[in-house]
Amino acid sequence: MPSPAPSRHIARLAAALALGLGLGLGATASAQTADATTVARGAYLVHGMGCADCHTPLKMGPKGPEPDLSRGLSGHPQGMLLQPPTLPAGSPWMWGGAVTNTAFWGPWGVSYAANLTPDATGLKDWTAEQFVQAMRTGKHAGSGRPLMPPMPWPAFGQLNDADLHAMFSYLMAQPAVQNRVPDYQPPAPVARH
Repeated sequence: MPSPAPSRHIARLAAALALGLGLGLGATASAQTADATTVARGAYLVHGMGCADCHTPLKMGPKGPEPDLSRGLSGHPQGMLLQPPTLPAGSPWMWGGAVTNTAFWGPWGVSYAANLTPDATGLKDWTAEQFVQAMRTGKHAGSGRPLMPPMPWPAFGQLNDADLHAMFSYLMAQPAVQNRVPDYQPPAPVARH
């Protein structure tokens, strides 16, 4: 029967090796777990808040319009520039949307849902802080042009920093989709008589 002393020695040696050599691995595993938890929280928020409803284009499926998951969160399709319809004077309509549900028109002009994937045509060059500031200020990248309707940034801006960082982490963990969304189109000047 082996004596307990060698077993304790081996256990201490294994613990020392794990502590001395594996400390970095432990920290990495802990960071990966924290990161996975953050990304999972971001997924919950992005899906629960309906981000894909406007940022994933619709396509026709066997039962009608359905999300085009191959272009998930990539925004309005590149090259599909829209003009607002001309409405008769006194029309009760104030705004409308494209068949893809990724472009919207109204008194503000024509706005296009942005590419939220980590591609160069999307959020690749953004920082988490720029994302947080965009949601807080309603400005592109936190300091650019205003985010236009119907983007609900005032509601998203009520989230705490941890939740907004989690959303950004989830978006950055998605497949990159190359899609250069058209630029916002301000309203046409009103003709004066």
